[in-house]
Amino acid sequence: MNIRLSLSLAAIFALSAGCAPHEPPGGTVVRPTATRPAPARPVLRVAGGNAGGNYSASRVSGDYAAYPGLERFIDKMVTQHGFSRDYLYGLFSQAQRKQWTIDYMNQEKPTVAPKPGGWTRYRAKFLDDQHIGAGVSFWSRHAAALERASQQFGVSPEHILGIMGVETIYGANLGTHRIIDALTTLAFDYPRRAEYFESELESFLIMSRSQQQDPSRPKGSFAGAMGLGQFMPSSFLKYAVDFDGDGRKNLWNPEDAIGSIAHYFAEYGWRAGEPVVSPAIVVGNQVEGLKTGFDTRYSLATLASYGIRPKLDYPADEVSLLRLRATQGDDYYVGYPNFYVITRYNHSTYYAMAVHQLGQAIKQRYLGR
Repeated sequence: MNIRLSLSLAAIFALSAGCAPHEPPGGTVVRPTATRPAPARPVLRVAGGNAGGNYSASRVSGDYAAYPGLERFIDKMVTQHGFSRDYLYGLFSQAQRKQWTIDYMNQEKPTVAPKPGGWTRYRAKFLDDQHIGAGVSFWSRHAAALERASQQFGVSPEHILGIMGVETIYGANLGTHRIIDALTTLAFDYPRRAEYFESELESFLIMSRSQQQDPSRPKGSFAGAMGLGQFMPSSFLKYAVDFDGDGRKNLWNPEDAIGSIAHYFAEYGWRAGEPVVSPAIVVGNQVEGLKTGFDTRYSLATLASYGIRPKLDYPADEVSLLRLRATQGDDYYVGYPNFYVITRYNHSTYYAMAVHQLGQAIKQRYLGR
């Protein structure tokens, strides 16, 4: 999704565990609830150059009246993308300023070094019976789409499921915030990332028009991430696919979400059939002097010179050295290129490892039924 700065449930847990989340993966900040099938969001079909909905006004009223930044944004959407000025005046007249979102973003915690036991606590949030059981049920219902995505994009079904499980528990936690409110608030009332969110608002309106969708209707995270995979609008434009062949791309539709996540991974270089990580065998204490993280790069020979080798016998030109702060001490892993691909969804070692291990647990239970 390349899904910048919207904090998902996974990213919130990453902060509390002391590891750096991707800026952002998208997602929704809600407490886990009982799993239910993901609802399909209705799409309104409209004609003309605007997005859907009957909006028209001679000026912006409501929460965003007399905002110079919004006026400049509307000018841009009219001149560069052909939207009607009256339409945008009407649309933004009903956008609501979300003070809670502003307050939350202003309280965002700084990135800190991973704390002892942080991985154990983080892992427990996702490697539980709710996530695993829901993943097995989702796989059973959508086995054909998962297999087709695996064949078309080369991405293993369990890693597609790992993303959906960590992000939304397969649609149970989709978010309750209107995307238009979330993005308008952060674009024009959150100066620190205004440029980014204004760009996402631009993408959202273009997305809504391309899908003939009323932009006031979609709901998602407080920062604008959408659907089962929590894509931001810019990621929708780049990576979303119509995987069920109904003529539109709907991230709330399970099949489209499956195909879109697989396409995202493929575009970032997923290597079909290659491993993701391997536990590392560590001899001595030289490892303590090495930098760790998903963005490190070592040859296997270099790691071996420090007394480190993967348990998995798999050739690789470059790997990363990963440290997980478990309750009983630090665990070390070797990350292969596919592990780095998962971190393109969320720039966090803990996040990517949770996605991987959840996917493996789902696969084991699914195949062992």
